[in-house]
Amino acid sequence: MPQIIPIRDLKKTAELSQMCKDATEPIFITKNGYGDMVIMSMEMYEKKMYMLDVYARLDAAGEQVQQGKVLDAGDGLKSIREKYNV
Repeated sequence: MPQIIPIRDLKKTAELSQMCKDATEPIFITKNGYGDMVIMSMEMYEKKMYMLDVYARLDAAGEQVQQGKVLDAGDGLKSIREKYNV
């Protein structure tokens, strides 16, 4: 279940930092009862950015397959071997 805290709790910086490190998902900050911001630890941010990159690459690969821009595995290996004299 997501953690939701009021913006006034941002004053408790050490406590908030620990809360972010312990959280398994982003923490939502509200202002006047409405969503305002989202915070997370650096580790969680880096993991999220990594996964976004993975998804983007998978999506690009899927588009290439749909467009027929693929090589047979044997032909691909042959091409690499010829290029690098392996």
